[in-house]
Amino acid sequence: MTAQPAPSAPPVQATTRVHEPRREDCPWCGSARLRNRLRTGDLRQYKPGSFTVDECRDCGHTFQNPRLTFEGLALYHRTVRGAPRDVAADTLLALRASRLRHRSAARAMLRFGEPESWLDVGTGHARFPATAREFFPYTSFDGLDHTPRVVRARSADRVEEAHVGLLTNPRIAAALRARYDVVSMLHHLEGTPDPRAELHAALEALRPGGHLLIETLNPRSVYAALLGRWWLAYDQPRHLHLLPPHNLRAELEAAGCTIALLDHRPVHIPHDLSGATALALSHALPVPDTPWRAVPPSPLHRHTRTALLRAGIPLVALASAADHLLAPVASRTRFANTYRVVARKAT
Repeated sequence: MTAQPAPSAPPVQATTRVHEPRREDCPWCGSARLRNRLRTGDLRQYKPGSFTVDECRDCGHTFQNPRLTFEGLALYHRTVRGAPRDVAADTLLALRASRLRHRSAARAMLRFGEPESWLDVGTGHARFPATAREFFPYTSFDGLDHTPRVVRARSADRVEEAHVGLLTNPRIAAALRARYDVVSMLHHLEGTPDPRAELHAALEALRPGGHLLIETLNPRSVYAALLGRWWLAYDQPRHLHLLPPHNLRAELEAAGCTIALLDHRPVHIPHDLSGATALALSHALPVPDTPWRAVPPSPLHRHTRTALLRAGIPLVALASAADHLLAPVASRTRFANTYRVVARKAT
C-alpha cells in the first residue's frame, strides 16, 4: 500500500487504497436503516478524494462510510510542505483549543474535588493539562496521544508522563489500568476509529469512583442540517464519528456510570456561520496550488486567488460577528454544536 497517492491519480483512485469496505449497518447500534447526510471532498487541505457521511435513522449515530483505514488517517492528517493554508478556517478551528475553553473544562471539574492523578487522552501538545494545573496545582497530569507531540509536551513539563499510541492498545491499556481519578477526552472521540472501545478503555483507566470528562461535537445541531457540507464540524475526512448526546449517555449508564453533568451551554463554539463562509468562499475561488496537482496553476491564477481571499476577509469577519451575537441563544437551543459530559465510574 502506498502512503502517498500519485499527483496525477484521479480522486477515486487516490482514496480507494485507504478506505475500508463500506458498511451496510450502523457501527453503534447495528441498524441497517442508514441515510446519507453528505458527500464531500477535503475542504480544508484540498487533498484528493471523495468522502461520505451517513446517519443511522434509529439511533442517530453519524459516521464516515466507508471509513478511512489507519493508513488513510495518517495520510489525511499529515501536513505536507506546500499545502494551502486558509488562515480564516485555521483560525476558527483553533477556537476549540483556546485557553478560555480549556479553563472552562477544568473549572467544570472543581465541584468534584482535587484529583490525585489525571490522564488527558488525545492531548497533543498538552495545552489543556497546562491550563488545568492552574485549578489543580497538586494533581499529577499525564498525557496520551497517537503522535510524538506528547513527548515534546513532557519535555516542556506540561505533563509528567507521556504515552504515545492508542488508549485501546492492549499494552498501553494494561499499563494505565485503574491509575487515574480523572480521564479527559476533549474533542477526541470524533477522530477515533472505534469510539465505543475508546470509552470503555477510558473507564478501565479510571479508579472506582473516578470521573470521565468528555467534550465532543453534536451531530444533532440545527447548524449541521442548515449548512450541510460547509458545516465546519464535519471536517472530512478527519472526523470519523459524531455521537448524539443520548447515545453517549446510554452507553456510559450501561457501563455502570452515573452521569454527573450533561450540558451544551458552556461549550458551544461560535464558528458555524463564519466557518461555512470561509470554506465556501475558498472553494468559490480559483483552485489553490497543491503538491498533489499534476499541473501547477499560473502565477496569475495564484495572485488572483490570494487577492480575492483577502477581499473576502470582511465577509468572514461579519459572519464571525453574527456567530458571537447569536451564541447566547444558540448555546441554549438545538443550534448548540458541542456538548460536555462528566460521568462517575461506579465504586
